[in-house]
Amino acid sequence: MAGLRDWATLYLKGVAMGSADAVPGVSGGTIALIVGIYERLIAAVTAIDPARIRRLLAGVRPANVPDARAAFHEIDGAFLFVLGAGIGTAVIVVLSGVNYLLSARPVATYGFFFGLIAASAGVLLGGVELDTPRRKAAAVAGFLLAFLASGFASTGLGSSLPVVFVAGAVAVSAMVLPGISGSLLLVVLGQYEYMSGTVGRAVDGLVAVANGNGSDALVATLPPVATFLVGGVVGLFTIAHTVRYALARARAATLAFLVSLVVGALRAPIAEVSIRLAESGESWRAAAPRFALAAVAGAAFVLVLDRYSAAIEY
Repeated sequence: MAGLRDWATLYLKGVAMGSADAVPGVSGGTIALIVGIYERLIAAVTAIDPARIRRLLAGVRPANVPDARAAFHEIDGAFLFVLGAGIGTAVIVVLSGVNYLLSARPVATYGFFFGLIAASAGVLLGGVELDTPRRKAAAVAGFLLAFLASGFASTGLGSSLPVVFVAGAVAVSAMVLPGISGSLLLVVLGQYEYMSGTVGRAVDGLVAVANGNGSDALVATLPPVATFLVGGVVGLFTIAHTVRYALARARAATLAFLVSLVVGALRAPIAEVSIRLAESGESWRAAAPRFALAAVAGAAFVLVLDRYSAAIEY
């Protein structure tokens, strides 16, 4: 029986995972490996199925409470709840801070992201084998998908609720894959800055409500936040299962595809900075030193993290 100290430790592990997932290029799955909960997390997520969900929902009737409690234990519900609380706390705090940095220091912030992504790609490429036509084709497909999506999303994808739903499904599903960052996929889809800003406004809205200053700001952010969360739930139990199945059936080709997504995504922060520079009138030559210095810091962070995570296993 886990005690309060065990649950507090698990919560802090969730905070570490959430902090990693909130920045592009660092995977919460990698953190799960480092802190020793990755296998339990995968077992818990994959244990959730429609039958157990129905049993949980049936627990609203007193006669079904024992069976609902059993289903909750079968999916390791307490573990998922506490871990999820830690992840959610960190994501809210980190994204609120990132929202400020993107407004105040966009070039350096995206430069840091570029370094995170580049170093992650370098680490992951060491485990990719491209010795067959199938694997090479998968790698090319992954690179082109991320590269082309990065350019298109930055200019014309928008942030409608259907787009936010898809972004949530794709980003949250990546949480269970060590080495693949959910926030990186948000950058590729052009939704990272929008969602970090939305989360920041939602937090401001909560503070305003607590101070009795009205709920307009909070209400305005509810649709995109709720849509993103619903998409995340759908993605976690569909896309994540699909990727796990693909890894089981064609591990090398799937891994080549996933890692190539990271490589192709290097275009995303550069595209975002180019837009900012065009709006401000600043040249790339003037901004390049800030971008490069921040990129070095981001790369160093990932390399230190990789040293402690040892080999990434899928």
